[in-house]
Amino acid sequence: MFGLLVGIGFFGGKHLASVEARRRLPSIDPDLMSNVCLVGFITGLIGARIFHILEYPREFLAHPLDMILSRGGFTIFGGLIVGLSIAGWYARRKGAPLATMLDAAAPGLLLAYAIGRIGCQISGDGDWGIAVSGPAPAWLPDWLWAQTYDGNIAGVTIAPPGVYPTPIYESLMSFAAFGVLWALRKQPHASLWLFGVYLLLAGVERLLIEFIRVNSTYSLFGVAITQAQIIATACVFVGLYIMWRRAKPVPA
Repeated sequence: MFGLLVGIGFFGGKHLASVEARRRLPSIDPDLMSNVCLVGFITGLIGARIFHILEYPREFLAHPLDMILSRGGFTIFGGLIVGLSIAGWYARRKGAPLATMLDAAAPGLLLAYAIGRIGCQISGDGDWGIAVSGPAPAWLPDWLWAQTYDGNIAGVTIAPPGVYPTPIYESLMSFAAFGVLWALRKQPHASLWLFGVYLLLAGVERLLIEFIRVNSTYSLFGVAITQAQIIATACVFVGLYIMWRRAKPVPA
């Protein structure tokens, strides 16, 4: 189910990216964005596994082959960094304007992420939250507050009442962020502005979820921080900077 949902997310995001690329660049090769997305997807999977290994170096040194061949263990920001970098390089090699291509891909990236997180939830791949801190609020269903992920592919036994089902929260926030990007996609800003909005929303979403999510931490100037928090913070600031620099409307 994880692979199926990731595949649905990829093809859904690729379709939207291709539609947006043709709208923004009518003369573009209709197959170019599809090829760019495929390159980004394949290299993104490799990047996601590499960043996961970097996040858990001791576990990798103890069982390197198990981590490399595991069905779980993918870090989304690693996939984005590597996948977008290689896909961007490929797009430039083909003569496409990189900023416009990134804008075209932005809504699809969030849609694909939202769908992919549904796969994480169904399979129970370890992307859940910390143990719940108390009973569910009266207005919230128990299953949306805590789950034990029985039969999860990570092979972990979770004691009742369970942990926060963070993949559900991430899917809901990402679908909402996708809606924002889709509504803003025709705003008359300079190219790359929409991608800046994407970085901002993706960064804020991950920063919020990290407060209740299980992750390996690093010590940075005496403060415990996760790899995702570092990258998400960078995404927020880079996104704000791009939005500020590219806010000027495109001349008519």
